[in-house]
Amino acid sequence: MKRLPSSAVLAAAALACAIAVAGCTSGGPPAPAGSSASGPAAATGQASTGQAGTLRWHPCTVQGASMRCASLRVPLDYRDPAGRKITLALSEVPATAPAGQRQGDLLVNPGGPGASGRVWAAIVAQGLDRAVSAEYNIIGFDPRGVGASVPALHCDPGFFAGVRPDYIPANARAEQVLIGRAKLYAADCQRRYGWLLPFMTTADAARDMDSIRAALGQQQISYLGYSYGTYLGQVYATLFPHRLRKMVLDSVVDPRGVWYADNIGQDYAFEGRIRAFFSWVAAHDASYHLGSTGAQVQRAWYQARASLEAHPIAGPAGPMIGPDEFDDTFLQGGYLNDYWPGLAAALADYLHLHASGPMISQYRELGTQDENLFAVYNAVQCSDVNWPRNWARWDADTRRVYRTAPFEAWDNAWFNAACVFWPVRGPAQPMQIRGAGLPGILMIQGTLDAATPYAGALVARRALPTARMVVVAGGGNHGQSLSEPPNTCVNGYLNRYLATGALPQRPGLVNAACPALPPPSPAG
Repeated sequence: MKRLPSSAVLAAAALACAIAVAGCTSGGPPAPAGSSASGPAAATGQASTGQAGTLRWHPCTVQGASMRCASLRVPLDYRDPAGRKITLALSEVPATAPAGQRQGDLLVNPGGPGASGRVWAAIVAQGLDRAVSAEYNIIGFDPRGVGASVPALHCDPGFFAGVRPDYIPANARAEQVLIGRAKLYAADCQRRYGWLLPFMTTADAARDMDSIRAALGQQQISYLGYSYGTYLGQVYATLFPHRLRKMVLDSVVDPRGVWYADNIGQDYAFEGRIRAFFSWVAAHDASYHLGSTGAQVQRAWYQARASLEAHPIAGPAGPMIGPDEFDDTFLQGGYLNDYWPGLAAALADYLHLHASGPMISQYRELGTQDENLFAVYNAVQCSDVNWPRNWARWDADTRRVYRTAPFEAWDNAWFNAACVFWPVRGPAQPMQIRGAGLPGILMIQGTLDAATPYAGALVARRALPTARMVVVAGGGNHGQSLSEPPNTCVNGYLNRYLATGALPQRPGLVNAACPALPPPSPAG
């Protein structure tokens, strides 16, 4: 999957900002050392992945949110539980309801792979109905290799520095330069973290989740995952079906296409999203003057891209925004409609006024790359399953996609190209997701989601027969629940499920429908 910049965090960006300003309280003093708000650190049921660790919670602030934090040592290799350990960073917003009303622990994950999840505990606590969030200890975590977990994976911290070579290769020589960058990145990962890379799969992260469950002292946990976090949930459910109490999957990954086919599916879906953006800009031509048809706006966008190829926007330390950085910035409009006004205004100012300030602001807010996320992204996806190792196939597939879906074809290929040279070879086929022994599951999906297309969510729905799906017809945002502005229909299903276990009952694969949020106004 192309970079998922915290995926659902995008959909809750305004919530995150509100938390950063106001903070959130822990609902009481820290529990004594060696304990959790949900029970003793010594597990009442030993994790099937190894001995339960010890959690020592302490007050902390994560991205402006006041919570409690702890660390947990887990096996590097679960086949050798007594061997080398790594450390996971955890956060918690404890339950505040009376003890008899509490429902245990709710683990949350925002996606990626590679996205930091600690602040997500506060975002979920803030976004849920207050009465529902009060019943759960909401647990965020940085998966192995991510953020505050130790070690944090960095293969080449300067990989995204400056203006990079154009994603769209002008000729064979330019393509070889980009192949060389991908090959060198894989080699750098092997050189720096060769000991860690074989143990960075989604299955390893799922086993870490079960270690967290054991350390929390819970026989079962609940889980809320977005984007890649839905695949992590599917894998956890397959490996530990009897450890799940409730599970919510929002913006659902196709488990059958992991990961090469899923990326190609994204290319076509993001083409639809960028064209929807162009059409929206055209509908507001009185505000932006970029064209009164989607085709005219598209030409203006590619005109700006060509200009940046020839003359990148300069920043304080040299060239800052070329065509790649431009693409990365506008890609975020495919994740969230609310970014459209700012992107359109920046494009208009750049073309009409030759003003670079708004474009720089949009790039800094949306387009900059996190090398730790990129490193973990590669480490997980390149190892989950063996990718095609023949670049000729990648080249042929990308050129075929580019003919009808040019927007993301090449940049998606290069974002994943290190997998051609990755030192770890995954299995030939993705893990088969199994639904036996699972509780009722709530799925939430927009029909126009580009990062996790609707057809793939239906595949996951069939693989998990106890699931019930709420579909947002015409919804293109990535992450439909806890968005800002809120979709009250979607949030209603989420809150009712977490409160009582209630699921929609309409027969078939689609069990309930919600309307999409209206598109933004030009003013944002």
